[in-house]
Amino acid sequence: MSQLGSITAEKEKQMDLERQRFQEAKAKMLAQQKYKRAARTAGHIVLNIVVALIVLLPLLYAVSIAFMPSGELFTLDMNILPKHPTLENFRQALQKVPLVRFVVNSFLVAGLITFGQIISCSLAAFSFSFLDFKGKNVLFMLVMATMMIPGEATIISNYLTVSGWNWLDSYQVLIVPYLTSAMGIFLFRQFYLTFPISLYESAKIDGCSNLRFIWQILMPLTKSAMGAMAVYTFINAWNMYMWPLLVTGSDKMRTVQIGIGMLDSVDSQSITLMIAGVVLIILPSISIFIAGQKQLIRGMFSGAVKG
Repeated sequence: MSQLGSITAEKEKQMDLERQRFQEAKAKMLAQQKYKRAARTAGHIVLNIVVALIVLLPLLYAVSIAFMPSGELFTLDMNILPKHPTLENFRQALQKVPLVRFVVNSFLVAGLITFGQIISCSLAAFSFSFLDFKGKNVLFMLVMATMMIPGEATIISNYLTVSGWNWLDSYQVLIVPYLTSAMGIFLFRQFYLTFPISLYESAKIDGCSNLRFIWQILMPLTKSAMGAMAVYTFINAWNMYMWPLLVTGSDKMRTVQIGIGMLDSVDSQSITLMIAGVVLIILPSISIFIAGQKQLIRGMFSGAVKG
């Protein structure tokens, strides 16, 4: 009996030893996997940082030049960072041209264009998505066909039209021609097509008007599309150059993209002044893009489920 007990104890001891070895091997394997995951994550982070620095290098160098005295820029030395950082370039840029006025004009123009396009494009997209009328598909194809016409092809005729209306050098000439866009209509239409037509039919049975259906049902459900449209439209309107250059002639109506060129002159100091002005005017657009990039990406892909 004692011999049987000793054999059982020996087997249990061997089993405990095997179990301990298994636990040690398992812990070692988990540690190796954890180390590989950490190394892979660290490699991805380093690679992303390197790529980000390469992509952002022109912007970072522009910021460096903005804080750099002009005497440090035009030397034989490779000055990447300013040796004596200064805010003088920003101060002179604000004094040389009415940059604040240009920024206000651009904010006003871009904001009203964005608001106008969201309203007009959502209404047009609602008509193409939920209403049934004769020639709807043909009309939609004509709207989409306008995207293939470059703006330079119609800019002269548009100028002659607004000139005949005595709109030159005014806010309406900067805003009204851009209150709608085929891109916005297409974006909202693709998003609306993801909703079943029964949603609209049920609302109509309950006595809901079209405008009420858009305001109370569609708009709350299309926040991602509206956010994407707002970011896309605002940045495009903020960066407009050719049309404001053509239709404005006074500092009172100029936008930032036109006004920044007024900082350029024949002297060497104008480069640092112009770069300082560029840094000032790109901050709003970059901030809006960073704040709305998730909405932009989500909105651009939200209508890809159903066409």
